[in-house]
Amino acid sequence: MSKILVLGAAGQVAQLVIQDLLAAKQHELVLYLRNAERLAALKTNPHVTIIEGDVLDQARLTTALKGIDIVYANLGGEFEPLMKTAVKAMTATGVKRLIYISGLGLYHEVPGEFGAWNERAVGHDVMEDTRRAAAIVEQSPLDYTILRCAYMTDEPIVDYELTEKGTPFKGTIISRQSIAKVVVDLIDQPTLGIRASWGINQPNTDGDRPVY
Repeated sequence: MSKILVLGAAGQVAQLVIQDLLAAKQHELVLYLRNAERLAALKTNPHVTIIEGDVLDQARLTTALKGIDIVYANLGGEFEPLMKTAVKAMTATGVKRLIYISGLGLYHEVPGEFGAWNERAVGHDVMEDTRRAAAIVEQSPLDYTILRCAYMTDEPIVDYELTEKGTPFKGTIISRQSIAKVVVDLIDQPTLGIRASWGINQPNTDGDRPVY
């Protein structure tokens, strides 16, 4: 049984991952978030520990990493300082395995008009912050998997394809349930996707804009 630290545990994808992991009863979960009341319903679950804290608080994060096997980072905000702190704390504590949720366009790999539109829609500053955060992860000694996600939907489906770093990104959208499925697979198979950066999209959703 592995012990999983979920950073940004109140996020929508994280909630799906937590639900699936608890249903399987194969892992112990440490849920780290800024407002613990958002997960009040899980307080009495014997397989859950809830820690209220900011990822930028390196001392608190380092304490939370004690005994952890896998970190799943599902964060929002300014990504570079968050990942700099997370990588530093993981390296200091000897925790190696990281699953990191990011977005498409890290390597200018999104082709055509959709790629150009995405750069404009997200904005230069945010895209560059996202790229710097991913570079921190990739230049670290961690056993990471980066998931570069297309535009997320709430469709109740699991239907996805993965693209490797160095190949063009496909599609425009992806369901949160599909992302959660891949995260759970990575947790259940900890040697899968080591030091990989995968694009994830729903097949047959190519276009100049997200195909909702």
